[in-house]
Amino acid sequence: MISGTASVDELAAGAPEIAEFGGEPIRLSGVTGLSLVAELRRPAREAVLPPGLHPIVPPAMSLLAWDVSASPWGAFSAAYVRVVCRSGARARTFCTGAAASTDDAVAGLRSQLGFPVQRTQVKLRRHYDGVDLTVAPASETGNGAVAQDGAGTMLELSALDPDPLSVGDLQHVGSMNLAHTPLGLRLVQVETHHEPSRVERLAARIDAFDAAAWGQPLLDPYWVVSCSVSLEDIEIPPIRFVCDPAKPAAEGTERVQ
Repeated sequence: MISGTASVDELAAGAPEIAEFGGEPIRLSGVTGLSLVAELRRPAREAVLPPGLHPIVPPAMSLLAWDVSASPWGAFSAAYVRVVCRSGARARTFCTGAAASTDDAVAGLRSQLGFPVQRTQVKLRRHYDGVDLTVAPASETGNGAVAQDGAGTMLELSALDPDPLSVGDLQHVGSMNLAHTPLGLRLVQVETHHEPSRVERLAARIDAFDAAAWGQPLLDPYWVVSCSVSLEDIEIPPIRFVCDPAKPAAEGTERVQ
């Protein structure tokens, strides 16, 4: 089995800190969710993953975006760039970068779930004939408003021609987030339970993607495999397992709950 070859120390630079593991689920309501999978170029196979995770062939990127109406952190929008992989025999994704539209969401996603989130503008719009997603850098203006700082678009995509699917057709894969925890530097296993009321598949294209802004310059999504949009509620259970990023799952997995 092929293993990741990225330096754990380099990946850990700027990793979030989880001071303690929570005991209650996190509920997100009124969510518009976008899910996209795209193939990556060969250099982004094992080179972007820590040794404790295993790449798939061909390599692929999973992009996830949420527009959330209600949560413990209020309304917010967020986007996550993840590399599809395996932890042992289980399908997982490794999050290289994430973005959220409010300070409260950034703090919550980092400190409770270990996502490497930065504050940005995230705009996810669903129309009758498609979906648009734009993520751009943001800075604070003098009056406290958020304005684009001119550094360039981090991500821009569009998806058209929605085709309804059964709500049971969409499957989601958990994230492995590298974070400092009470057990040390660990891959934090984050699962999401989705309750969709509507699911549609679409034909999507990525118009702009700044790989370095998402934490990994080797990412080059060149072919969109699938894209879907859903109207749903999401529940994130308390974290139960973490893994040593330098060891295979069979040796490095620890229970925290």
